[in-house]
Amino acid sequence: MSAGVEYTIDQLAREAGTTVRSLRVYHERGVLPPPTLKGRTGFYGPEHLNRVHTISRLLDRGIKLNGIKELLNAWDRGDGLGEVLGEMAPGAPAPQESVESQKLSATELADRYADVPNGLARVVAAGMYEPVDAATYRVIDPQLIRIVDQFVSAGIPLDEAVSELERLRIDCDRIARRFVDVFQRTTRDPHLEDTNLAARAAHSEQLSIARALPGRATSDLINRFVARYLEEEIKLTDA
Repeated sequence: MSAGVEYTIDQLAREAGTTVRSLRVYHERGVLPPPTLKGRTGFYGPEHLNRVHTISRLLDRGIKLNGIKELLNAWDRGDGLGEVLGEMAPGAPAPQESVESQKLSATELADRYADVPNGLARVVAAGMYEPVDAATYRVIDPQLIRIVDQFVSAGIPLDEAVSELERLRIDCDRIARRFVDVFQRTTRDPHLEDTNLAARAAHSEQLSIARALPGRATSDLINRFVARYLEEEIKLTDA
């Protein structure tokens, strides 16, 4: 990515796979540096995108924003990120024991996806792997890798499997954004005080339900449509 790339807050949210509201919360909590103002518009650079990706991964590990702020401050001071992360999440597996930390050479990864046009760049962009240095990559999302492997096991060529994963990520991101927008617009009463424990507990329960609801609904609907289209294909084949 060019160092001169700039994003508005909407563009940064799309590029990072998050929401504008999340970015604003990151600003408020002091984990995301402010943008550069040009007139009345704030612009973000690649360093902001990298920071948002880091925040997302730490949130996935169960670290709260206050802890992330301390960790990032330590990292900015030059402390070892792995050491700080280990201290803040003692129950987490050591990096060498984590599936996400599995490393492979750039040559090995390129060979693995040799049948995929621009395969190395695409599996990195898809969030399956990330570069450690010029010669080494590591797994960052084993689930996405398993999805591609399952497509291949079903008889889909590897290049088509990667293409389908790319399309699925776009479709799922669109569904998730739309659902989160509806949820935020319709479930939270802006007049409720944050100190209202009963209201906060009720909202927390709503959040727990909301996290699982889109996946269940989408899975059910997709399975119905897939079954319908496959049945139509079988009828045409047998005709």
